[in-house]
Amino acid sequence: MTVDQPIPASETSHRTTDAIPVLNALADAILVIRRGGAIEFANMAAEQFFDTSLAQMRRRGLAHYVPADSPVLALVEQAFDAEKAVREFGLTLETPRIGRHFVTVQAAPIVEDPDAAAHAVVLSIQAQGIARKIDRQLTHRGAARSVTAMAAMLAHEVKNPLSGIRGAAQLLEGGLSSEDRSLTKLICDETDRIVELIDRMEVFAESPPKPREPVNIHQVLDHVKAIAKAGFAQRLRVREEYDPSLPPVLGDRDRLIQVFLNLVKNAAEAAPREGGEIVLATAFKPGVRLAVPGSDRRVQLPLVVSVQDNGEGIPEDIRAHLFDPFVTTKSTGTGLGLALVAKIVDDHGGVIEFASERGRTVFTVLLPVFRPEGAPK
Repeated sequence: MTVDQPIPASETSHRTTDAIPVLNALADAILVIRRGGAIEFANMAAEQFFDTSLAQMRRRGLAHYVPADSPVLALVEQAFDAEKAVREFGLTLETPRIGRHFVTVQAAPIVEDPDAAAHAVVLSIQAQGIARKIDRQLTHRGAARSVTAMAAMLAHEVKNPLSGIRGAAQLLEGGLSSEDRSLTKLICDETDRIVELIDRMEVFAESPPKPREPVNIHQVLDHVKAIAKAGFAQRLRVREEYDPSLPPVLGDRDRLIQVFLNLVKNAAEAAPREGGEIVLATAFKPGVRLAVPGSDRRVQLPLVVSVQDNGEGIPEDIRAHLFDPFVTTKSTGTGLGLALVAKIVDDHGGVIEFASERGRTVFTVLLPVFRPEGAPK
C-alpha cells in the first residue's frame, strides 16, 4: 500500500479497536474524565496506581480517588476551560489507599468538533520513581566523592600537625604546676578526640579494591540479624520477608555486612521501645536499569533489599541531605554512617533510597546480580 492510497474502512476500524490494548500497554496512568469528574476510561496502569478497578472508578468518579484540594482536579478544570493541554511537574499525590507519590500530570482536552467545547479530558499521571532513583544515585555518588576527598585531606593536612601539637603539650607538662597541667591534659584529650574523628573519616578514603565474589545476600542479612539480636536490637522483633530464589550479588561480603548493619542499627534506634519492629525483606524486581558512570553501559539492578522500622519517621527538613556527611538526628551521632553506606552501595554499582512517614521508614538498596563470565546480560 502506498502512502497516498486511502486506508480501507475495515482497517481503520481495526486500528480503533486496538487503541485500548495500546493504552493498557503504557506504563503511565491514563484516564478519560468527563465534565463533573466522571471517569469514562482508565487503563491498567491507572487501575494499579489507584489500586481499584475501572468499574469502581466509573461508579465513584475522580474526586473519590484524589484529595479535594489536589492540583490534579484544578488541572482537569483548567484543561476544560482553556481547551488546551496543561501540565504540572513534581506534584505530590497522597491518599491512604495509594500512599505518597511524586508525579507529573498532564490534562489535555478531547475535541471532536472544532466548533464545540471539549467533552472530555485525557489525564496522564506519570510516576517519577525511576527519575528520582537516578537523581538520588547521582546525589549519593556526589556525597561519596566529597567524603572521600575530605578524608584524604584530613589525613594528610590535619592529622600529622595534631601529633606535633600533642607532643608539644606533653613536653610542656613537665615544667608546669598541677593547675596548669590540667590545661595541657585538655589539649591532649581534645587532640586525641579529633584524631579519633579523623580515623573514622579514613574509612572513606580510596583504597585498593578487594576482589569481588558472589555473595548470598541472605547470609549477609542473617549475620547482621545475629549481631543485632545479641546487642542493640534485643528488645525488638526482627521479621524476615525473603525471596528464597534470589541470585547472588557480586560484591565484598564484609562491606555489605557494614551497609546493612548500619541500616539495621539506625532502624533499631528509631523503633519505639514498646512494640518496636524491624522488617528485613528481599525481592527480585527486573526492569530497573541505570547508567554506569564513565561509560555507555547500563546495568540492571533487580536485587532489592529493604530495612523497615515502625518509628517516628525521618524529619522532613533533613531528608534531602540524609546521605550527606555530618547530617544526623542523633544527639551523639557523627552523621557519617549513612554517608558510608551510600559510598559502599555506590562502589557495588547499586542505589540506595528511602521512604519515610510516621510509623514506617524503609531504606531500600538495589543491587546488580552476579553474572558468570560469558552469561548473557
